[in-house]
Amino acid sequence: MVKDNINLNPFLEPSTIVLNSNAPDCGSGQVQSKICSKVTINFENVGKLLIDGSLLDLEMVN
Repeated sequence: MVKDNINLNPFLEPSTIVLNSNAPDCGSGQVQSKICSKVTINFENVGKLLIDGSLLDLEMVN
């Protein structure tokens, strides 16, 4: 799902914990790095992934 109105990329920094609501089986993930819209996230169940943050429905975890 592409989010048209909310872009979390400005808020994503290394160590931010996120969830991919489109793939809850991935588990929570820790942001490792961010360059423009490309975000490297280390998910607890699937490992490290390089994703385009503008194309995913990421939720920040408190």
